[in-house]
Amino acid sequence: MQPSAALNWFAIDSDVRFQALHKRKSRFLWGLMAFAVVYYFLLPIGAAYFTDLFRVKVWGVINFGLVFALSQFIVAWGIAWFYARKAGEFDALAEEIARDADRIGARAR
Repeated sequence: MQPSAALNWFAIDSDVRFQALHKRKSRFLWGLMAFAVVYYFLLPIGAAYFTDLFRVKVWGVINFGLVFALSQFIVAWGIAWFYARKAGEFDALAEEIARDADRIGARAR
């Protein structure tokens, strides 16, 4: 489907399915971002204010602070994986709306 400037984008934006998709996607992304930001800032906050906890030896010279810092990578990969899974659902809904765009946005003349 080729994009057309003649579509009534306001009508597409007003479509119930588009509104629901936008609301679901926004809620998901804001929640994911909030989790990522909180988890990210737990490291400097923990290192500054919970030094005793971050010094606890886990294995040999490896302490809790180092394990937590390395867990940031695992959590980031997990967030990326989770987003990729959910994005497939959002893409399917967006594709359905895009297929109906001509009908929804009845060409403006």
